[in-house]
Amino acid sequence: MTVPRFPRLAGRHGVAALGLAVLAATSPARADTPSPWTVSGSMRLRYEALEGQVRPGFNATDDLISLRTILTGEYRRGSLRLGAEMYDSRAWGADRRSPLSTGEVNTFELVQAYAALDGEDETLGPVSLQAGRFTVNLGSRRLVAADDYRNTTNGFTGVRLDLAPAGVKTTLIYAQPQVRLPDGLDALLDNRHRADRASRRLELFGGTAARPNTLGGATLEGTFLRLVESDAPGRSTRNRRLNSFGLRVIRDPAAGGWDYELEAIGQGGTIRQGLGAADPTLTVRAHFLHAEAGYTWNRPWKPHISAEFDLASGDKAGGRFGRFDSLFGTRRGDLAPSGIYNAIGRANIVTPGLRLEVTPSPRWDGFVAARGLWLEAKEDAFSTTGVRDPGGASGRFAGTQLEGRLRYWLVPGKLRAEANGVWLDKARFLRQAPNAPPTGDERYVSLNLTGQF
Repeated sequence: MTVPRFPRLAGRHGVAALGLAVLAATSPARADTPSPWTVSGSMRLRYEALEGQVRPGFNATDDLISLRTILTGEYRRGSLRLGAEMYDSRAWGADRRSPLSTGEVNTFELVQAYAALDGEDETLGPVSLQAGRFTVNLGSRRLVAADDYRNTTNGFTGVRLDLAPAGVKTTLIYAQPQVRLPDGLDALLDNRHRADRASRRLELFGGTAARPNTLGGATLEGTFLRLVESDAPGRSTRNRRLNSFGLRVIRDPAAGGWDYELEAIGQGGTIRQGLGAADPTLTVRAHFLHAEAGYTWNRPWKPHISAEFDLASGDKAGGRFGRFDSLFGTRRGDLAPSGIYNAIGRANIVTPGLRLEVTPSPRWDGFVAARGLWLEAKEDAFSTTGVRDPGGASGRFAGTQLEGRLRYWLVPGKLRAEANGVWLDKARFLRQAPNAPPTGDERYVSLNLTGQF
């Protein structure tokens, strides 16, 4: 097996790495004197490389260098909070056949700019009302998340309300998801700036409600989200009208005990068959299921082993649309890295797996995971690869994925190194489907250095 080559981080990339280390190592500690101002930030330098690209239309072998800079500030006075957060996400080393998108590039973007009021009510409990631009994590983060592994994140413009009547932690939102720009390949290759856009042609509303200690110490959570999408000038869409209903039960890991999680999401509504204005509208019937059970040993390394299972429906023949849409969720926690790998997501997939996590010390942590990969609908594209056999003759078994991650705090709380690796052992479907690239097994590596202040 060959290993992806790792070019030397020279020139401006070497300068960026040196600056990142100096920033993290020399940032002064925050003063203990109370101040209405809070300022923080981070820089993450990443190198990614892959061989055996599984997604058609891209280079068989590729690598990418990216840099993400975040600066966050918040002012508090009494019940009032005013906040802002700027992301600058850039990438170098790509060409016209690289899997480059707004997931990697979004320069000088004011992702958050909000005003919030915090208070306490005898009936509603702690109450917070936030308006403006913001990021948000809802429930399991499988439908709405502020993605952290990806070089860019998800931003929303609207209103958010948090409250806890009778101890039920509730978050409600009405938001217009920000469309990341620019989205043209030439502009992305040049790291050009264009402000993100939000409009009433893309709206998301709903929320989650969670009650802790409901079922044997577990949390019970319900979710409802509605997405409404329409064509915009210069931008054709599938005109999605999606309702997502979710129910989740989770018991968090604890030393010397069992934990578990079960989440089911049903999705209905309508979607246009294509991007054309005359394309017919289809009824949506899709679903998703996540189940896992694990145990944590009461040992110094805190080993935690879990069995996992994920199923996301695909699109079958019959006049209805059955492919599950994960909206603005993150995939990293359950399935696989995004970045230039970005092959495994919550769509047309059945995947059981095993995971082992360890935390040898406050400075070290890591995990290894193995999972089998099958198609839920053999006529649909497998997960997020784009590989498809419309006749279903290539079967359902896509392969086996082995994955690992290791993180270490070089300077505790300030500078952390991280390495990720994935091996996708392709099986019959990913080798025989009509548009499957003849590239052999896929191997992916990412090396990260993150400084915080």
